[in-house]
This record gives sequence, structure tokens and C-alpha cells, in this order.
Amino acid sequence: MRPRPILLVDDDLELSAMLEQYLLREGFDVRVVHDGEAGVAAALDGDCALVVLDVMLPRLSGIEALRRIRATSRVPVLMLTARGDNLDRIVGLDMGADDYVPKPCTPGELVARIRAILRRTEGQDASPAGTPGQPGGVPAKLLQVGELMVWPGSRRATWRGQPLELTGMEFTLLEVLMRQPGQLISRNEISQQAFGRPLAPYDRRIDVHLSSIRQKLGQRPDGQPWIQSVRGLGYQLLQD
Repeated sequence: MRPRPILLVDDDLELSAMLEQYLLREGFDVRVVHDGEAGVAAALDGDCALVVLDVMLPRLSGIEALRRIRATSRVPVLMLTARGDNLDRIVGLDMGADDYVPKPCTPGELVARIRAILRRTEGQDASPAGTPGQPGGVPAKLLQVGELMVWPGSRRATWRGQPLELTGMEFTLLEVLMRQPGQLISRNEISQQAFGRPLAPYDRRIDVHLSSIRQKLGQRPDGQPWIQSVRGLGYQLLQD
């Protein structure tokens, strides 16, 4: 059975051709489209393993294309953003993008990010939220800390028996903490495990998204948050 292709959605014909050739040399199958509407249609046909999606696209912006993809699919999405445009990155991550790469980027960096996403989403079902992650309705492997449950394969989470709505970034960070409950994990190690790269100087995304998860989980009976930060050291998910 042939591997599912990487879908590249970018209107820069020269860059697309270069990236396509590099991905092919790295052993990936590749599909290329050049506008947002075609990108959404191709992403939702169920045939691609990952979508590389530019923010600036004709007919439909990359952000709107991501919104439409996430409405019905969990296929991994890597955003290509203009260098220094933090707003596009934050919006994309909040809407469920799995990672971003600022343009211009080297083909090697893009491939490294693609491989990192595929490693951490291996076995993920591209079905909508709330559906089982494996054929026949058998749940994907479960991570559980008290009443907090996460199914990495289907990217689904529940808290105290109720669905826990998380963005793509929030899910990835929570999964990292749940794999080492009760342990203090440095911000740099969280970045390495979640995104496959060291934490960039002055990058506060991890802090912002973990703060959002803390609000969704609420407080422990003792009034403390379930995810605790230790200034200058990192974060830990407390157990019951």
C-alpha cells in the first residue's frame, strides 16, 4: 500500500516546484495545488497524510482554508507564515494548526517539521471530533491522569466525563504533560517533545496555551490549578 501524500498548498509556483522536488527526494509522495479552495477540497478528500498550507493564498486565505478543514477533519496541518507575522501564527495555532514554519524557509527545515508532526500524530484518524479513533469503534490508546483522559490517535480528550475542547496546540502540550504526570518538565523540553525543536528566545506560546488549558480544567479541591508552573523551571501536571 502506497503512503498517503503530503499536500502542498502554495501559490508561489517556483517555491512549490522546489519543495515538491525536495520532498520527493526525501521519499514523500506529493500533491500540489495553488489556491485555498483547491487546498480545502484536496485536504478533505481523505487521501493526504499532512497538509502544508500557506497563509497568503488566492481565492481563499490560508486561515479560512484551515477553518474549513478543521470543521470536519483532523488531518495534520503545517502553516507557512510570513516571517515576523505573529498574528497569523497565533490565529492558525488557535484554530487547530499543528505547527508553523516562517517563510522563507529551507527545504530541510520544512521536512524536519513534517517528520516531527507525523511522528507525534502517527495513527491519528482524520475524522471529526467526537468520533472513535480506530476502525470498528475501538478507541485509540488511552492516556489517563485521574479524570482527565486523552486519546492521542483520535486527538480527543475528556475531563470528568465530558468532552474537553482543545485547540491543536493545546492538545499537543497537554499530551506531553500527561505522558509524565507529576513530573516537572522544563519549557525547553516541552518544546522539544511537542514540536521537535528547542524553545526560541522570548517565545511565550507554551505559557499562553498552558494557561488556557488551566482555565479549562479549573481548580483542584485545594484551590490550586491542575497544571502548575514553577518560575524559571517549567510545568507539571498534578495527579489526584
